[in-house]
Amino acid sequence: MGAYLYLALAIAAEVTATVSLKLSDGFSRLGPSILVVIGYGVAFFALSQVLKLGLPIGVAYAVWAAAGVALVAIVGVLFLKEPFNLAMAAGLVLVIGGVVLIEVGSSQ
Repeated sequence: MGAYLYLALAIAAEVTATVSLKLSDGFSRLGPSILVVIGYGVAFFALSQVLKLGLPIGVAYAVWAAAGVALVAIVGVLFLKEPFNLAMAAGLVLVIGGVVLIEVGSSQ
């Protein structure tokens, strides 16, 4: 499995765990609470494999964190009826732009 495939797995697992954290209702609901623990475990294992395969830590963490932030925000708006406005959209654009700059800077 390549580094970027592991990175995609880490992102998916982290997003699942974070959304499940919201759904766990303070760890009072068993199913989502179990998904939180498993999701974060898988996310960190997959991220460790990304680093083991040689992706620079700054790039790996930037992509993982930014993708997680953007995807959780989208899930929140689409499925959890959380608010979304122009300021939040601008913030997501800045986060993603920052990751692009880190990626470009790491290849020079």
